[in-house]
Amino acid sequence: MKLKNIILFGTVSVALTSCDDLFEPALENNQDISQMYTDPQFARGIMDNANLVLPYEENPTNMTDVATDDAVSNDNDNNYLKMALGTWTSSTNPINQWETRYHAIQYLNLFLENADKVLWDYSSEALNQMHMDNYKGNAYALRGLHFFYLLRAHCGMVDGELMGVPIHLTSEDGSSDFNQPRNTFKECIDQIMSDFDEALTYLPTTYGDVTSSANVPEKYRSIGGGEDDYNRAFGKLQRGKIDGRMIAAFKAQVALFAASPAYASAGAMSWEQAAQYAATSLRNIGGIAGMDAEGWRWFNNVSMIESFAFDNPDPQEICWRGVVGDSYSVEESNYPPSLTGNGRVNPTQNLVDAFPMANGYPISDGASGYDPSNPYENRDPRLKAYILVNGETIGANNTVINTAADNDETLDGLNRENKKSTRTGYYLRKLLRNDVNLNPAANKRHFGARIRYTEIFLDYAEAANEAQGPKANVGGANFSAYDVIKAIRERAGICKGTADPYLDRCAQSKEAMRELIRNERRLELCFENHRFWDLRRWKADLNTVAKGISITKDPATGAFVYKTIDVERRDYRDYMYYGPIPYSEVMKWSALRQNDGWN
Repeated sequence: MKLKNIILFGTVSVALTSCDDLFEPALENNQDISQMYTDPQFARGIMDNANLVLPYEENPTNMTDVATDDAVSNDNDNNYLKMALGTWTSSTNPINQWETRYHAIQYLNLFLENADKVLWDYSSEALNQMHMDNYKGNAYALRGLHFFYLLRAHCGMVDGELMGVPIHLTSEDGSSDFNQPRNTFKECIDQIMSDFDEALTYLPTTYGDVTSSANVPEKYRSIGGGEDDYNRAFGKLQRGKIDGRMIAAFKAQVALFAASPAYASAGAMSWEQAAQYAATSLRNIGGIAGMDAEGWRWFNNVSMIESFAFDNPDPQEICWRGVVGDSYSVEESNYPPSLTGNGRVNPTQNLVDAFPMANGYPISDGASGYDPSNPYENRDPRLKAYILVNGETIGANNTVINTAADNDETLDGLNRENKKSTRTGYYLRKLLRNDVNLNPAANKRHFGARIRYTEIFLDYAEAANEAQGPKANVGGANFSAYDVIKAIRERAGICKGTADPYLDRCAQSKEAMRELIRNERRLELCFENHRFWDLRRWKADLNTVAKGISITKDPATGAFVYKTIDVERRDYRDYMYYGPIPYSEVMKWSALRQNDGWN
């Protein structure tokens, strides 16, 4: 834990002005917390420490999907690969969130304990209050988020009871008692939701300029606040910070998590409540009518990405954006080696097989029309949008990629010795731009997405179906799980403008609809760090063998021959539906009990 007298590296500039300073640092280099009272930049820096360590991975090279049946990595040093192969322990844990989340929570507690003492703006009481409210609202929301990611990684069963993590709502110093027991899972969920609710009392639904003082909330107008003040504190230049729309989405995520089979025993959230939270979030975009027609391929929507400015409203699909900037690192990591990429993330045949035909039927269904000798034709358009299959093009020069096992012409074939080629017969396309050139390397603008509204639609569909079945409107929504899945499939090009007979068949039972919803979630959110957590909260099979495809040419006919191969076996134990408390922490504190099954 950080102590109250802290050095804020990265947010407080340190200047050495003489040789003596090397031995006797100036007092301002080690600033007391009271410094924030008259220095709002210092105060913001304390909160920024929690912002900077949010666990959103912008580069898919380190995605958790490579520890699932959706992908493998060709990097033998990838920690998620090692975990999937059986080296997951409480001391070597790639999903460990303990130290980072608690450090962030310590900063946020320090901030919240002192925010009311800060002189945020000298010019007026109203503007001072507005800035204070903005930062306090963001701090409460961030604390809720950090607790959620801490809970998701470390909750687990202890003697048959679902336990959470210790809840710390005050800052700690050298005199604090660190030997604290764990709170229950339900207590943690309640606290997370309480932080989000508190944040909503301070923050607007969206940031944006107002055009008259009449649009300024009364609590600010009553102390002299006008439109210029409001626009400085809550206007368009604040976009990208947490607002009410995002908090509604956070609550939907947490509610779905808590209602899921792995956590339902705690009684922290019902499916009806989860559906209601998702419906509340979706009202911010007008429900299904607000679903972005191009939302399923936002990452390659070049016109949107190139024209986007920081103070623009978020695109229709995006609830919370991540990094928007120029780079080529994602392509460098994942382009095929013939384009000087490292080909790191390799989608599996398991995932390819999960994409239905364009008529909506799974490829295993006799009505699908699937042709195993021509496996990529007439498929769900999302397949080729998300996965680079043999014979398709990518890159600024539209290079054809040959992933065949007997490809001797390029570096892209299956399991080449360069250690950069595909292990599964597939390369990643999702999250990459198709027009990047790596030789010579040239930056292109990329748009990161932390939360997409498609995720919240799928949250609603899952919860509504579990609560009341496929066609019930739940939680105040004017649409059902069936309506959501139909809209998602139609926008991707499945049965567009026509009946969807497979969907109609699934809608006859909650169980069949459950499987379809889970599969649609798998497809829509692939390579966005969801599958790993979804399998655990569903208590689904973790040990499905990751498969690939070996493509060769028949020497007699010249036709491609497709053979499914085993690529990587998983080695998860039953208790690994829940992650461990770090071994070092359990050894230090007698009151802190480990999850069942872990040492």
